[in-house]
Amino acid sequence: MWVARYLCHAVALLQKRRGRNLGKRWHEIPQAGIHALLRLVQDQWPPAPKATCAADALRFAICNEYETWLREERSLSRASIDAFLWEARHFLGWQLERCGAEGLVEVSFGDIDCYMDVRASKLTPGSLKRAAARLRSLLRYLHRTRLIGTDLSPHVAAVVLVSASMDKTPAGLRDHAILQLLATYRLRSREIHNMRIEDIDWWTEAIRVRHSKTQAYTFLPLTEPVREAILVYLRRTARDRCQGTLRSHACTPSQARQAIQHGSTAAT
Repeated sequence: MWVARYLCHAVALLQKRRGRNLGKRWHEIPQAGIHALLRLVQDQWPPAPKATCAADALRFAICNEYETWLREERSLSRASIDAFLWEARHFLGWQLERCGAEGLVEVSFGDIDCYMDVRASKLTPGSLKRAAARLRSLLRYLHRTRLIGTDLSPHVAAVVLVSASMDKTPAGLRDHAILQLLATYRLRSREIHNMRIEDIDWWTEAIRVRHSKTQAYTFLPLTEPVREAILVYLRRTARDRCQGTLRSHACTPSQARQAIQHGSTAAT
């Protein structure tokens, strides 16, 4: 509270000295330095909030145990842990505010749909994918620790897929294809990043995946949803390249035309 009061005083003093108003976000510049100094002195800043009700106490307890699990079991970096914890606090606060401390055990598919709708309205597709990944991690943890009765993590991917399928722009079609790969094969982001058109065998309906950790190859069956999502994206890519409207894609025009031709022929 006193940090905010100091910043208000500093803003008023500087505006008086300069004779003009400062930018709306000017206070964030000294605020970052002040918070860094306080973290150095007090080990934690902002200070941990105090529980005011049973729902707050439950949320704080879950987040503390979840942080330990992320650090010790998953060996994530501090930045990743902070991102996962932010999503956990946001979801738990949202759910417990709606249903109370007893409502967490009975969280349902409908609750996940409503939460993702709220998040999707404020995020880009890329940010929504990252939020979905963090929420899946939390839901798996809650199920493993028996805080919820059903593993709802697979449903998160389905919700995001439905949202992504409504975006018909090249970037939206690309995101939809990537999400299909993530949801179907549970691939790592680096494995999808390294995937090329040549890794897809349209005739035998298989995908070759290079594992990012071992550099070994695995052949997986090309499922119909994944195949269609990739083909739709490639068709749009080839069309927009001809119109000169698309700047950056993972394949050349000849590769896109060849993939479309092979994929369409294999479908017949």
